[in-house]
Amino acid sequence: MARVLVAYGTSEGQTERIAEVIGDVLRDAGHEAAVLDVNDLGGVVPEGYDAVVLGASIHMGKHDKHVVALARDNLGTLERLPSAFFSVSLAAQGDQAEAEGYVRQFEEETGWHPDQRALFGGALLYTHYGFLKRRMMRRIVAGKPGDLGVDTSRDYVYTEWDAVRAFAEHVAAGLEPGAG
Repeated sequence: MARVLVAYGTSEGQTERIAEVIGDVLRDAGHEAAVLDVNDLGGVVPEGYDAVVLGASIHMGKHDKHVVALARDNLGTLERLPSAFFSVSLAAQGDQAEAEGYVRQFEEETGWHPDQRALFGGALLYTHYGFLKRRMMRRIVAGKPGDLGVDTSRDYVYTEWDAVRAFAEHVAAGLEPGAG
């Protein structure tokens, strides 16, 4: 059994939901998984973990700044341990090249090259947004490639949950049974 830290940075909660599913899959595979908001870590990857999975959402073309700082400031630990990164964006739904560009930018900013990477679609939570954000998000997605919803009377979730579980299973399979 390995002890795995699954840390995430989220603005609207979809990245947290994805991290929770990853944690559940890791636990089902016999590992111990702690799923924590990156803001609760105090900028440090705590001691005692055998692997780290970091997740960050994209907003305004950038990954969550707290996840970027954690990866950059804990580069030695992340390079030493088995590690994985998942990126959550609307681009992953419609523009794979753009989504992959965000991950390349993240790796350049942090210097971290995780063992595994995944791109997951995020969510448009129109019914949770205020008037201005709802209008702004509708305008942004109307000009994007892919099938992104513009009906602001409902929410859209683009996360492919089977892909999230497959990623977590792949992470779990890469951990040594005797770790921990």
